[in-house]
Amino acid sequence: MDATGNDVISIPRLGRYTIDTGRSSLTFGTRHRFGLLPVRGTFAVRGGTIDVAEPLAESSVRAEIDATGFRTGNDQRDTAVRSERFLDAERHPVITFVSDHVDPAVISGQLTVRAVTRPVRLSVVRSEVLGGSFTVRATTSVDRTEFGITRSGLLARRHVDLTLDVTCVRT
Repeated sequence: MDATGNDVISIPRLGRYTIDTGRSSLTFGTRHRFGLLPVRGTFAVRGGTIDVAEPLAESSVRAEIDATGFRTGNDQRDTAVRSERFLDAERHPVITFVSDHVDPAVISGQLTVRAVTRPVRLSVVRSEVLGGSFTVRATTSVDRTEFGITRSGLLARRHVDLTLDVTCVRT
């Protein structure tokens, strides 16, 4: 936020950028046990590229998330979610996002989880340019059942809130 309390959205220079996996993360939040208990965790970001173009709508984003990198701090739950009952991370180790349209406030695209692809809209809540790199925070909510993750009916909430924090370095 700037001094007036408004979100900061900056547009990086034109060109190709690579996601710095060491400085990027995907965090999530949902509820468990009939919607009473919060569950928070992370996925590891495997990599990706951002091509910033003029006009901005012609830019592209491709990001890869490591499904085996699902972590909540509860080993039993993490193992269960990575299993074939949920993410099936052994057979589908990569979750991908590929953009269809980019503008300063929204990145629309296709999210693929367990070989199921669905449209999603990422709301850009912050973007900051730092020399030859930039950082972006974007959020969305996905319905896990749309990706075939239907186990745990009443025990787990259908919707998962995602926050992607990425640092991108000019290549």
